[in-house]
Amino acid sequence: MWIPTEHEKYGVVIASFRGTVPYGLSLEIGDTVQILEKCDGWYRGFALKNPNIKGIFPSSYVHLKNACVKNKGQFEMVIPTEDSVITEMTSTLRDWGTMWKQLYVRNEGDLFHRLWHIMNEILDLRRQVLVGHLTHDRMKDVKRHITARLDWGNEQLGLDLVPRKEYAMVDPEDISITELYRLMEHRHRKKDTPVQASSHHLFVQMKSLMCSNLGEELEVIFSLFDSKENRPISERFFLRLNRNGLPKAPDKPERHCSLFVDLGSSELRKDIYITVHIIRIGRMGAGEKKNACSVQYRRPFGCAVLSIADLLTGETKDDLILKVYMCNTESEWYQIHENIIKKLNARYNLTGSNAGLAVSLQLLHGDIEQIRREYSSVFSHGVSITRKLGFSNIIMPGEMRNDLYITIERGEFEKGGKSVARNVEVTMFIVDSSGQTLKDFISFGSGEPPASEYHSFVLYHNNSPRWSELLKLPIPVDKFRGAHIRFEFRHCSTKEKGEKKLFGFSFVPLMQEDGRTLPDGTHELIVHKCEENTNLQDTTRYLKLPFSKGIFLGNNNQAMKATKESFCITSFLCSTKLTQNGDMLDLLKWRTHPDKITGCLSKLKEIDGSEIVKFLQDTLDTLFGILDENSQKYGSKVFDSLVHIINLLQDSKFHHFKPVMDTYIESHFAGALAYRDLIKVLKWYVDRITEAERQEHIQEVLKAQEYIFKYIVQSRRLFSLATGGQNEEEFRCCIQELLMSVRFFLSQESKGSGALSQSQAVFLSSFPAVYSELLKLFDVREVANLVQDTLGSLPTILHVDDSLQAIKLQCIGKTVESQLYTNPDSRYILLPVVLHHLHIHLQEQKDLIMCARILSNVFCLIKKNSSEKSVLEEIDVIVASLLDILLRTILEITSRPQPSSSAMRFQFQDVTGEFVACLLSLLRQMTDRHYQQLLDSFNTKEELRDFLLQIFTVFRILIRPEMFPKDWTVMRLVANNVIITTVLYLSDALRKNFLNENFDYKIWDSYFYLAVIFINQLCLQLEMFTPSKKKKVLEKYGDMRVTMGCEIFSMWQNLGEHKLHFIPALIGPFLEVTLIPQPDLRNVMIPIFHDMMDWEQRRSGNFKQVEAKLIDKLDSLMSEGKGDETYRELFNSILLKKIERETWRESGVSLIATVTRLMERLLDYRDCMKMGEVDGKKIGCTVSLLNFYKTELNKEEMYIRYIHKLYDLHLKAQNFTEAAYTLLLYDELLEWSDRPLREFLTYPMQTEWQRKEHLHLTIIQNFDRGKCWENGIILCRKIAEQYESYYDYRNLSKMRMMEASLYDKIMDQQRLEPEFFRVGFYGKKFPFFLRNKEFVCRGHDYERLEAFQQRMLNEFPHAIAMQHANQPDETIFQAEAQYLQIYAVTPIPESQEVLQREGVPDNIKSFYKVNHIWKFRYDRPFHKGTKDKENEFKSLWVERTSLYLVQSLPGISRWFEVEKREVVEMSPLENAIEVLENKNQQLKTLISQCQTRQMQNINPLTMCLNGVIDAAVNGGVSRYQEAFFVKEYILSHPEDGEKIARLRELMLEQAQILEFGLAVHEKFVPQDMRPLHKKLVDQFFVMKSSLGIQEFSACMQASPVHFPNGSPRVCRNSAPASVSPDGTRVIPRRSPLSYPAVNRYSSSSLSSQASAEVSNITGQSESSDEVFNMQPSPSTSSLSSTHSASPNVTSSAPSSARASPLLSDKHKHSRENSCLSPRERPCSAIYPTPVEPSQRMLFNHIGDGALPRSDPNLSAPEKAVNPTPSSWSLDSGKEAKNMSDSGKLISPPVPPRPTQTASPARHTTSVSPSPAGRSPLKGSVQSFTPSPVEYHSPGLISNSPVLSGSYSSGISSLSRCSTSETSGFENQVNEQSAPLPVPVPVPVPSYGGEEPVRKESKTPPPYSVYERTLRRPVPLPHSLSIPVTSEPPALPPKPLAARSSHLENGARRTDPGPRPRPLPRKVYQL
Repeated sequence: MWIPTEHEKYGVVIASFRGTVPYGLSLEIGDTVQILEKCDGWYRGFALKNPNIKGIFPSSYVHLKNACVKNKGQFEMVIPTEDSVITEMTSTLRDWGTMWKQLYVRNEGDLFHRLWHIMNEILDLRRQVLVGHLTHDRMKDVKRHITARLDWGNEQLGLDLVPRKEYAMVDPEDISITELYRLMEHRHRKKDTPVQASSHHLFVQMKSLMCSNLGEELEVIFSLFDSKENRPISERFFLRLNRNGLPKAPDKPERHCSLFVDLGSSELRKDIYITVHIIRIGRMGAGEKKNACSVQYRRPFGCAVLSIADLLTGETKDDLILKVYMCNTESEWYQIHENIIKKLNARYNLTGSNAGLAVSLQLLHGDIEQIRREYSSVFSHGVSITRKLGFSNIIMPGEMRNDLYITIERGEFEKGGKSVARNVEVTMFIVDSSGQTLKDFISFGSGEPPASEYHSFVLYHNNSPRWSELLKLPIPVDKFRGAHIRFEFRHCSTKEKGEKKLFGFSFVPLMQEDGRTLPDGTHELIVHKCEENTNLQDTTRYLKLPFSKGIFLGNNNQAMKATKESFCITSFLCSTKLTQNGDMLDLLKWRTHPDKITGCLSKLKEIDGSEIVKFLQDTLDTLFGILDENSQKYGSKVFDSLVHIINLLQDSKFHHFKPVMDTYIESHFAGALAYRDLIKVLKWYVDRITEAERQEHIQEVLKAQEYIFKYIVQSRRLFSLATGGQNEEEFRCCIQELLMSVRFFLSQESKGSGALSQSQAVFLSSFPAVYSELLKLFDVREVANLVQDTLGSLPTILHVDDSLQAIKLQCIGKTVESQLYTNPDSRYILLPVVLHHLHIHLQEQKDLIMCARILSNVFCLIKKNSSEKSVLEEIDVIVASLLDILLRTILEITSRPQPSSSAMRFQFQDVTGEFVACLLSLLRQMTDRHYQQLLDSFNTKEELRDFLLQIFTVFRILIRPEMFPKDWTVMRLVANNVIITTVLYLSDALRKNFLNENFDYKIWDSYFYLAVIFINQLCLQLEMFTPSKKKKVLEKYGDMRVTMGCEIFSMWQNLGEHKLHFIPALIGPFLEVTLIPQPDLRNVMIPIFHDMMDWEQRRSGNFKQVEAKLIDKLDSLMSEGKGDETYRELFNSILLKKIERETWRESGVSLIATVTRLMERLLDYRDCMKMGEVDGKKIGCTVSLLNFYKTELNKEEMYIRYIHKLYDLHLKAQNFTEAAYTLLLYDELLEWSDRPLREFLTYPMQTEWQRKEHLHLTIIQNFDRGKCWENGIILCRKIAEQYESYYDYRNLSKMRMMEASLYDKIMDQQRLEPEFFRVGFYGKKFPFFLRNKEFVCRGHDYERLEAFQQRMLNEFPHAIAMQHANQPDETIFQAEAQYLQIYAVTPIPESQEVLQREGVPDNIKSFYKVNHIWKFRYDRPFHKGTKDKENEFKSLWVERTSLYLVQSLPGISRWFEVEKREVVEMSPLENAIEVLENKNQQLKTLISQCQTRQMQNINPLTMCLNGVIDAAVNGGVSRYQEAFFVKEYILSHPEDGEKIARLRELMLEQAQILEFGLAVHEKFVPQDMRPLHKKLVDQFFVMKSSLGIQEFSACMQASPVHFPNGSPRVCRNSAPASVSPDGTRVIPRRSPLSYPAVNRYSSSSLSSQASAEVSNITGQSESSDEVFNMQPSPSTSSLSSTHSASPNVTSSAPSSARASPLLSDKHKHSRENSCLSPRERPCSAIYPTPVEPSQRMLFNHIGDGALPRSDPNLSAPEKAVNPTPSSWSLDSGKEAKNMSDSGKLISPPVPPRPTQTASPARHTTSVSPSPAGRSPLKGSVQSFTPSPVEYHSPGLISNSPVLSGSYSSGISSLSRCSTSETSGFENQVNEQSAPLPVPVPVPVPSYGGEEPVRKESKTPPPYSVYERTLRRPVPLPHSLSIPVTSEPPALPPKPLAARSSHLENGARRTDPGPRPRPLPRKVYQL
């Protein structure tokens, strides 16, 4: 039976449980669970990470933990009772874990690893806490480390700042908001501004002395030296080195490591140096023999110096090598460090051994205890402490020191009868009063233990030696009296014996007879002579002698004999027990000299403060002793002395002695009667304040009042204890009288000098410290009343001294912070005074920082849940007094500009934050009663209105993001909770007072505006929070957005007819609210739009305003990332449901549908814009949106904005032509007028004419960059007309030159023809603007199908490429996926006349082939009926699909949607006719070029002739004869009679062309190719006989045809190859060797291979292997017997079988295969079968037949027009494919390069209709899904001798089609710099009786924007419209000539519909 648990409520999973049992709950190790019930070893409950799923789990899998339960029952909440730091650690680490992984994903390796280390550290520390074995101090330390790391990690990851109190997280509900703000601000400031350490320490570690010839032991002495004051500032660190230069005691770190402690910040400067003196121990001379002397001397060795400034970078200086110097003369040794610092190079040099001192130095910062913690390893191993000389900056009480520093300075000695100076050594001993030598009290330095005697170093032959060696004598105080120091002087011999002979001594006593110690300073001691054997052990013999010159001992008046010898020392005492001051001793011994008391008290002020604090207790006892002795006489003097001592302790140096005085007062003070005298003297001083002229002494007294009152109070307590409380009333009266005097003095106004106000300020500064003393004797209420009276007596006049006002406020602040104020009873008494002064200052906006601090302290004492009566009354007082002024203060502060300096800005933010926290605290404490009283307190509605406006404005300020730092989410949530609570209270007042006849628009608008920005706050968007954070917020506050949304809806409903005031103003704000992804909020807010529509309908009969505002705001809001698909659906469904019963339902549905469609497009646009690079998706989406704004919404401004967004996208993608077309859309909205236009986007304020001019120039520039020069010419003419009309000839000239330069570029520069691709986007996963639509895309330069398909798949990485070209079925359309169908299509130019006109160079024609294209097509060959294996042409049909676009390409996008598709089928006969026409056209072009010498190499013509003749001889044309000229076909197809005749004409025409071509060939053929020519002639006759042709007429032989493009007339501009700037022809077409071509087939091997590909398409028929089994012919005409199947053939099966081609398994699932990669395709209609490897040699041949092809460069006459033989138009037809399309090439792709005359392969000129600048990357590589059948232009052929017979006949390539356009070898003529000779014209009669093409035939202009009929109308840009004229100019049209309308050019097109009206003109607004 399941029983609810009592104690087992919370646990942690210790083993994963899969939950496989019924009702089992799946758990993972580490999950926390809440337990609800238990039963037989099982628990029922839920995991806290997912509380919605409940289940059972074994109890053994859970470790129970202690927890407390809130709200027991169904909704109980369990809170673990573990340490809050542990709880925080656990939740934080879980949050970090997820984010930590994301760091790895984002490649933020540095933070990833640092965070990993921190997490491990936290886990280790967590274990220590959980174990529970830590001491209290250690636990505190561990928690400090944990929280520091948690805060660091949160900051690095951008998480929230956690408020803490003593390392534990603080619940904001448990403390006041002001306290919360302080905690947050403290942690924030601590994070931003690290506290500078005031104490610093230098760590020194001696490593070694590196020297080549040591051999002796050394002493190294470190110290710190102040070069500015020229004195040492630290003791010495002394260590010994062995003979190798290493420390003698390496196992004792304290011997070679030291810490120089207590360096102040003022000592970290560049003139503080580390000095190192090195002394060697050994022989007198460094070079003496070892056995010369056995005695060891201390001798100078060297010195090194380093500035401490070098260590200020904070880096560890490991193994720093210091150079060691030696002085030139030993007598300079005492100042060698100074010479090195001053760089006096003449006095020192490097030591002879070039020694180097290796040391490690590090500067540490912080308190010594902190250093011990952070560098515990250093201290645990051992380190010696080197102190500063004397006391530190701060003297600590209890510090016991008695150190005497002696510096051995110098000596003056006589020769002593010797010829040379002495070698003097000084030995020092300390001798006590009994004559015994004190042991171990001479310290050489911190690294060495003290010694009993000291030996100085020896200077060689120097009678005036200077040592300057510092020694410390730590002699105990008890041994100090009677002790003296003796110095013995010895001469050190350098002889072998090395004797040391005593020749004198000196001594000095440490203490004088009166108890004073040896004075600090230099002492010149007398040198007493003595012999070697003199016994100095008997001190009585010499202590009676004088020791110092000029000083005599006792009554000994015997003058010393004058002597030149002397010895100088300097002494310095650092003692806390001994004094050198006689006045101090006199005062302490006042009882022995009563007559000197007055003098001693007077001299006390002159005694050094350190002497007084050393004897503080004794001094105070002395003073109060004197007071007790004779208070009448000495009362005032003692009082003044006491004031002096009290004020002395205010000094920072002695500040730490205050506790000493406090202890004295509490424990040692015994003056029970002193209070009377102290009160009396203090009152006397206060009474004299207003009269005294000099106030300095009085101010000193007032400054000391805190401790004076302490003495008074303690004295009174002692008196009460002794007497049982006698004279209590008298004491109270005295205090009252004293405070009355104070109140009188405070109430006086300063007159004149202001000395009085200074005294008032001094009193106020120290007065609050008295409260605690008064509380010891008086009741709280009494003290509060006394203080209230005193503070109330302050003058409130504000014109008094500002400094006094500040001090007055500080006094109020200290009062609030005092113990007195914390008591509720006293607080209620003091609060009115505090608030009164605060109100005054806030009203004047003065001392705001102090006011904020006081207010914060006031609210800190009021807890949130305090419901005590006293607290409620306090809130009443504060609300009445301060609420209004507080609001005004916040408004005032926040409206000021922020200060520029960072320090002032911090202060500014602190003040604002504190006032805000105070306001929030006050509002949170207010109850219903307070709000009601507040609202009732307003006398008029105007006052209430002003208050509401004010508080709403303040709330809007509080909501600002910059109000608090970004990581203060806790503070923001608290603030929002207070705001929404207050708003709910105030909304009632709004409803009651400002509706109906009292309606006030401003206050309601302010309310709604506040509510909207409240909901939109970033900190309330819970969707962005982590799950744990979201859960915490919802548990504590709920979703405040929904609460406020409901309140908005409620208030809106109350408005009634006043709603009209807010329509349409509130549409935008409310729309922004509804876009927040919170379902409840959306459900509440969206119906408001229905209400708005309804009221607007009532008012104006429509809701145009609502619609306009909705559309405008939607664009801006959704572009910011707001809204989603769910919102679109919800908006649509809710509003449609709401308007079902409305009378205006139809118009409402229309509006909703429009807005919904706009959302679809905006969401697509936003998603696309998130992509990194500019791609077609972005551009297409922008075009879709732009058109929507134009056509459906008619929003001109938005339309123009998106025009410019699209323009920027095009520029970024370098689509310059499209960018120009895009900008034309804006240009056509403008006119050439002087109307002023406002500043808009990037345009300045200017006239319409200027903006249109600027646009024209920009568009021309883009057309130029896009090589669309013909379009630029038209615009040049347009703007030139304007310049001409204004007589602006300067600019007109420039424009004409620009126009001329564009003409030059047309003729001279290379232009690449783009490929065009049809793309179908199928499936519901595509964006709306692409979904289930097909487009035609204009490819980039050099972009073939492979590259295009890869680009599309990169743009749509989730798309699946379809493997066939058939239209998809409905399942594909409705699929939840993305399908791409891509293949190449052929452009069909509208304008035919330019392409057919004679003499027009290819450079010009190329533009018309690929520009202004509306129509595209692709062909798919298939077989109808039974396929004849002997002759496949009998059943080979072509399915031709024509695609019509909504706009022509190029245009504002690189792709446009297909508006209409037409499918027709071409019979085999029509196919054959088209193939022959194209081949004949190619032949004519080549012959013409050869005649006009446009080809320097005849090889292309040779190969073409060879291909046609060879194929025809071996069965090419005969296949057509067999198929169509047989009786069976003619009888069965009587309707084809004309077509059969046409085919026969074409065959005969081809024979004529071949005959003429052979004649031309014979004329130009080189000698080595004569045999080939002969063979061609022979084969030609065979071909003629096979066709039944005998001989042509003589006239035909003489002059067969008239070649319009060749002789006799040649257009001088007709060079079809582009010319590079240097005059060299650039190769526009690629060689077949340039690119790997997978699907090239022999163009002369069509007859048997044509069916191979077809069978692959239909299902791999049995003949497929046979068909594709191509074998090279042994003859030179090796490609004569077979026909190659087109790689573009998609199917030859009946239509039912064409939908699903079969693919080999290995290709079915390959992405590359699905993308139709050319290199690894299966055999199908789209993947032609590659040939055998043995056939790859054929790639050196290029064969090309004329096939029905869908070629991007195929012009209309080549495909649609069937020219008769008489026309002889040599506009090139399209060639299907190179014969080399059957295999791969080894040669890699090569870029185009200038041709060289030496290369025989590049001497032909392209006559392809494709432009001369055709991309070299567009070769015959079989690219992505090809068009089913395409017609390729006749490519030019290489002259490779191996390929002499490689050109196929006009029939040979019938079954072969390809996506790729032209064959490979289309090389340009290598044009020389000299002009080519023009051939002499030869008259040629026309053929067939028809006239040649007329020169005057109409030609469309080089540029016009074509407008299609039968499709969506597109307005024609005004700037590009072409005037109608009957006589069109020559191409390109001449400037300013009349131009024919583009509408006349397309006879096939129907009359255009009426031109759509342009957008309503609002240009003046733009």
